[in-house]
Amino acid sequence: MTQSEANAGFDVIVIGAGPGGYPAAIRARQLGLSVALVESTHLGGICLNWGCIPTKALLHSAEVFQLAQHLEEFGVTAGEPSADIVKMVARSRRVSKRLTTGIKHLLEKNQVTVFDGVGRLAGPGRVMVEKEGADVIALRSANIVLATGARARKLPGIDADGDRVWTSKEAMIPAAIPGSLLVVGSGAIGMEFASLYSDLGSRLTVVEALPQILPVEDSEISDLVVAHFKQRGVTFHTESTVTRLERTEAGMAATLQLAAEEEITIEVDRVILAVGIVGNTEHLGLDGTSVQVDRSHIVTNEWLETGQPGVYAIGDVAGPPWLAHKATHEGILVAERIAGLPNLEPINPLRIPGCTYCRPQIASIGLTEAQAAASALESGGEIRVGRFPFRGNGKAIAMGEYDGMLKTIFDAATGEVLGAHMVGHGVTELISSVSTAMQLEATEAELMRTVFPHPTFSEALHESVLAAFGRAIHI
Repeated sequence: MTQSEANAGFDVIVIGAGPGGYPAAIRARQLGLSVALVESTHLGGICLNWGCIPTKALLHSAEVFQLAQHLEEFGVTAGEPSADIVKMVARSRRVSKRLTTGIKHLLEKNQVTVFDGVGRLAGPGRVMVEKEGADVIALRSANIVLATGARARKLPGIDADGDRVWTSKEAMIPAAIPGSLLVVGSGAIGMEFASLYSDLGSRLTVVEALPQILPVEDSEISDLVVAHFKQRGVTFHTESTVTRLERTEAGMAATLQLAAEEEITIEVDRVILAVGIVGNTEHLGLDGTSVQVDRSHIVTNEWLETGQPGVYAIGDVAGPPWLAHKATHEGILVAERIAGLPNLEPINPLRIPGCTYCRPQIASIGLTEAQAAASALESGGEIRVGRFPFRGNGKAIAMGEYDGMLKTIFDAATGEVLGAHMVGHGVTELISSVSTAMQLEATEAELMRTVFPHPTFSEALHESVLAAFGRAIHI
């Protein structure tokens, strides 16, 4: 259906076609609602076009390059490998395009009416679609879903010029591999780029303002990751900030304020800013509405409702955790709530897994050990913690991927799974087992009785559960 043919009245209007918006639109159509989806730039949003998917393609290329350098260990003889970043980037763009093309097909298949333009609130139950500065069409609906995502956060006084100072977007499409890099920020985005470029031969320095690398992760996992990266020659500075960046003849001179009040200057070819994101709340027509914005995100209740009746917000624009899969489930929940489905439950943020796809991979869900211990102390309870290293796992040893561990945390009295934290090969797949267990409210007893296949990495999860209760077999 073309825009000129479209009826301006819909059951639901979704602004933004990222990993939250397009599933919300599709689910609403599945439930028999008429849906308008407004998108100005990319079907699939940042995730599929400039985030989750293309970065994973690049990281896999770097992983293949690393494996190729160790073929002799596996009895394979080949020539000296080389990394062609131009071809790697080209492949990542093809992967991205394939998926975004698939989304277009899904929207057509589900008969979602897509409007090309920028959507903004234009009064109660109204959305104005704007294209190239001109209003195109006014849409009407009692239910409006804001799914406009987020963008890279800027640092005061530091200009990401796209040439020598990159955001994540420029870091995904380099023309050449820099000899040296400074990564500012050590969250998932920063560590993935540190992993990518160190694997491709760049000298890396990572600066983090907080006391811990990977601030949201369990401290034990963070320490293991840091030790691994240091073996690769990566330098870390925690409790440190970049106070000044100056162009040199070939690169950038970065002045760092270190934890001990020491100031140093390092020279690098390029700088990557990875200091978080800010929600795209501007130009949404929020002035004059009851939608509240807290710093950089829209405030919602547990049902993703804003302060304005009939207006919802999902995904990155609605605040942390900033994860594509969280956005998808929020979009589906909102669609089902609008349709009036019974027995819905709000999304529990403690049951949302987080993954970092660096080498080694990191995956976590629920409380860290420190958080669980503090909660238990407050309530007068106790926790049980189990660990199992991949060095004790047959599949990991056979594959030469035995750096890493699994850690599981339980309530000692009830056996409730409080959290799980993993580092190593393939753990971003293993975390789903814990996510499923937590959603089903399984205890340690059910997990112990679950039969895990041999030989697999998943056996390490079973052993970790056993270890928490003094029953580990292989350690």
